[in-house]
Amino acid sequence: MTRRRAFDTLAALDRQMAARLVVSCQPIDDGPLDRHDIVARFAMAAVVGGAGAIRIEGAERLAAVRSQVNVPIIGIVKYDLDDSPVRITPFIADVDALIAAGADIVAVDATARPRPVALADLLAAIRAGGAWAMADCSCEEDALAAHALGFDIIGTTLSGYTGGAVPDAADFDLIAALAAQVPRVMAEGRIHTPADVVLARAAGAWAVTVGTAITRTELVTQWFAAAMTAAPAHASPAR
Repeated sequence: MTRRRAFDTLAALDRQMAARLVVSCQPIDDGPLDRHDIVARFAMAAVVGGAGAIRIEGAERLAAVRSQVNVPIIGIVKYDLDDSPVRITPFIADVDALIAAGADIVAVDATARPRPVALADLLAAIRAGGAWAMADCSCEEDALAAHALGFDIIGTTLSGYTGGAVPDAADFDLIAALAAQVPRVMAEGRIHTPADVVLARAAGAWAVTVGTAITRTELVTQWFAAAMTAAPAHASPAR
């Protein structure tokens, strides 16, 4: 199903998203904030705060957000598959559902791992539906292959998440390497502070996505609670 894009040229997308913050409104699964109306309000608050775009998981939830904001929405669907490590938008049916729900951009896992549907076929479905295509990548090889296929936005989303221990810091080296070779690099993954955003932009990021630090209240509270526990004790002031 083809629909008219709100941002129907890459120039229009650049005007809206270049050098802007993207807020990923994805609460913890089954947590107290995991409701369509709450996520829609997260998105509305992010736009009021200056976000240039929003990232949303799930077609039904995306439709709820679409009715409340007029900035670009990056849509994804996540799975835990038995026969593939690919989690982000692995099926054409989900591409179609996201676009029908109002996604301007559809993001897919673009790693070189076993997948149920070929990456080129997912890209073709995104194109057929009239949306822009984002590749969530883990390394330079993934990213350059996706760029060669024709993806419009290249994200560092999966760097550090395809095996082994997850690093603490964002992959600024990968952001810089990609920014030297492709036009729209989305810095994403472990960007938790305004200082991280500055570093990502300095590395050449076209736009920067922040999720956990803004919309996962439980995890951010854990950071502060752990700091309280680790802080040295001081005697109570004398009365």
